[in-house]
Amino acid sequence: MRAEPQPKRRPQPPLDRFAGIDRANAERLKRGLHTIEAELDLHGMTQAEAHRVLVAFITRSRAVGRRCVLVITGRGLGPNGSGVLKSSVPRWLEEPELRCHILATASAQPRHGGAGATYLLLRRHR
Repeated sequence: MRAEPQPKRRPQPPLDRFAGIDRANAERLKRGLHTIEAELDLHGMTQAEAHRVLVAFITRSRAVGRRCVLVITGRGLGPNGSGVLKSSVPRWLEEPELRCHILATASAQPRHGGAGATYLLLRRHR
């Protein structure tokens, strides 16, 4: 009797991504030294609602010239482990419709929400 093959799990994209910026800007982002120009709190939203709101928030933020924004997902440390939005947001940020707006991402400092929040450095609007 053969065992059923296990479906392959897609690896989680890394939360901290600095490919498009120099080391000094990456350090400033990681340390929370960029001015946060807007925040989005996704607490209490469904996945579909949170995805729609996140796309609109990032698109609008870039259009009005914001450079650094904070996305709050919460830690999601419930009885079932890691939160759904905490694990979904990094995947969504890698989707082509959002990736084109984002220069870099980093986990937030404790004063801004720590593991339950993410800094996004947006590309300049041209």
